[in-house]
Amino acid sequence: MVVFFMIDGLRPEAVDAAHCPNLVAQKARGASTLSASSVMPSITLPCHMSIFHSVPPTRHGVTSNDWSPMARPLPGLVDVARAAGRKCAFFYNWEPLRNLSRPGSLSMTWFRDNVLTEQGDQAVAEAAVQAMTAEHFDFAFVYFGTVDETGHAHGWLSDRYLEQLARVDRALGTVLASLPADAHVLIHSDHGGHDRSHGTPSAEDMTIPWIVAGPRIRSEFTLPGPVSLLDTAPTLARLLEITPDPQWEGRCIEEAFL
Repeated sequence: MVVFFMIDGLRPEAVDAAHCPNLVAQKARGASTLSASSVMPSITLPCHMSIFHSVPPTRHGVTSNDWSPMARPLPGLVDVARAAGRKCAFFYNWEPLRNLSRPGSLSMTWFRDNVLTEQGDQAVAEAAVQAMTAEHFDFAFVYFGTVDETGHAHGWLSDRYLEQLARVDRALGTVLASLPADAHVLIHSDHGGHDRSHGTPSAEDMTIPWIVAGPRIRSEFTLPGPVSLLDTAPTLARLLEITPDPQWEGRCIEEAFL
């Protein structure tokens, strides 16, 4: 099983600044970098389209949080996984993410509009645990959106931001504790932030943490080269043992593997 966790709006500095024992433990257990790169514009929906389709916004055409169909469609990770016979599930609390895969590609989806509540991500975590305990999925995407919303409301790296990240780390731990020993996990954010905003090419907005862990991954390993969120889909494809689409522009992070 492969689980991809997204912590929206997580700046790398916050991992050590907040109380995040689960993030720290996965970082120690796996291969990671705290200097991976987002894409421009560093905004949630363009970033996620790039994550799942492994092309920049100039290729997929989504440049704001208002989704529009691709002028030149290409299959994303979930579409490729479904075509290869893999069962995929989404658990999220920001509604525009429903457009990350083509209709018919998901075996299950769970959405709740609770991203503005402190315990919103815990509800996502509990729903994911309930579903993944009852049914086998080859791939699950678990999205936590409250850290980004707290950054907009109170400022990135503010006390409230760090407190919310600690809550999200507990939600992360809820799901991690339910996973089988042979599961692989990939955890990262889509963008950072500064003051109460993001979307610029500044380092505060463009730098993200990127962590992968599991039996086939090196432990206590700092990734030596550049990593982009475009590399996520190819890396997940290798973990799922499926062939990346030839139009994808990212690379599998081979150096993370044993």
